[in-house]
Amino acid sequence: MKTKRAHILLPMDLVREIDSVVGPRGRSAFLVETAREAVRRRKLLRFLESDEPIWNEADHPELKHGSAAWVRKLRHENERRIPKRSKRAS
Repeated sequence: MKTKRAHILLPMDLVREIDSVVGPRGRSAFLVETAREAVRRRKLLRFLESDEPIWNEADHPELKHGSAAWVRKLRHENERRIPKRSKRAS
């Protein structure tokens, strides 16, 4: 992964708190991890607040007749592909 040096200013009290948790040698990794989590959270919130539908029927033509019909079809195909074993007599 490529990296880029960025000059950021942090309040001194925050730097001391970060250092007390991860140490001065773990500061960058901690800030990267924290920033990734914050970006992921903001993207998720933006997605959840959007009015765009999550499900697009055109992307799932196999469900045109409903999910129950699709599951029945899968089970039928599986039964044809793998013969049932007969139960052993005790």
